[in-house]
Amino acid sequence: MKQALVIPLLAAASAGLSLAGEPAAKNPKAVVIPPPEPKIVTFDFQERLRFEYRENNFDFNDGVNSLTDDSWLLQRARLGIKVSPTDYLSFYVQGQSSLELDSDRPNEPGVMGAEGDDAIDLRQAYIKIGPKDLNVTIGRQILSYGDERLIGSFDWNNLGRTFDAVKFHYGTKDWNIEAFAATVVVPDSDDFNYSDLFDGNETGRNQIFSGVYLSTAALCPLGSTTDFYALHLHEEYPVGDTNFVTLGTRVKADVTKTGGWDFETEMAAQFGEVKDKDLSAFAGHWGFGYVWTKSAWKPRLFAEYNFATGDSNAKDGDVDTFQNLFPTNHKFYGYMDAFSWQNIHNPAVSFSVQPTKTVKLQLDYHAFFLADTNDAWYRANGVTAVRPIKGSASDFVGTELDFTATWKATKNLSFLAGYSHFFCGDYAKATGAADDADFAYVQATFDF
Repeated sequence: MKQALVIPLLAAASAGLSLAGEPAAKNPKAVVIPPPEPKIVTFDFQERLRFEYRENNFDFNDGVNSLTDDSWLLQRARLGIKVSPTDYLSFYVQGQSSLELDSDRPNEPGVMGAEGDDAIDLRQAYIKIGPKDLNVTIGRQILSYGDERLIGSFDWNNLGRTFDAVKFHYGTKDWNIEAFAATVVVPDSDDFNYSDLFDGNETGRNQIFSGVYLSTAALCPLGSTTDFYALHLHEEYPVGDTNFVTLGTRVKADVTKTGGWDFETEMAAQFGEVKDKDLSAFAGHWGFGYVWTKSAWKPRLFAEYNFATGDSNAKDGDVDTFQNLFPTNHKFYGYMDAFSWQNIHNPAVSFSVQPTKTVKLQLDYHAFFLADTNDAWYRANGVTAVRPIKGSASDFVGTELDFTATWKATKNLSFLAGYSHFFCGDYAKATGAADDADFAYVQATFDF
């Protein structure tokens, strides 16, 4: 009985040794496992809940119980379907439901900082034609470039940002280039969301935003990515048209290739017209730090300086205020969203650690000054002025301390918690109430 078992085992082992020594293609007995068939239809889903508490974030006044001094729950759900009948053709549709619950703020998105309700709407819907390295995407889609200082999805916001656009992409191993023509989609709580060109703002401004963005890793030997871009914005107003160009560059280190040295810079110049006034403006970001990549907690220390020009005279027919375009400002100039990349001096320091692979703790400190007190203090939306202009006031607006903790609990579930405190400075005191502000939040995100 034992001999009967040993003989076939030896035979199998001998066959295995023979197969291991021969290429599968030359051995007719080899078992070849074919690669998995690509999925023609795929789904994605995200559910996000965020509780927020805000006090004095908008008026910096303890004496007024504003509608914005409140707490609320932000709920957002997204469902996407992708159909890819071939490697050269795909269709994608994504719906979104976003709600602001138990809030006293107006229900209309953007009013008094509200994110509002948009119960069921179309977030993305596009067709992509061509292979991975050479393709065109047509329809409602996300545009995101660089660190999103000028063009981003603004995903912190409950609604986010998308565009109706045509985007061309061509790439190789070392570089890629994209060219696009787009118009931003405007949220509407009571109706289907239309883009600006199709009168989403009901102003007839016929916005067209276009550009070319080149990114390469071949120029810098220090393990960094270098970007170059040229952007153009056209809008029409009763008081005059807006047509201006933004030319910029960005360099960002890859700390895994620089021995832990962390550096980044982005600079952009603008010229043209804003509502028939001559525009000439500049903005820059410079940062340098170090990541202890071999340390267990991977501590990171980073210092940066952000600058953007302001306008010294609103009546001289010129505009010197940098136009922030379509950014994700929440990531850069304090988590209370009181500042944008406009009329600003902003030195900042950041320190973070990772106690485990799934947990990250970070502390940021910001100081804020106006580049020109004859121009406004602009919120993160780049449009709303926080205070009336007072040219004789000090340029020191205040400081902000931000603490955040993130936890990737599972592959599909993550948590974020944070607390921010704003300390009012001399400019705030000279232009109105100057009480400190607080912001706290807890967020859970499920992705599938």
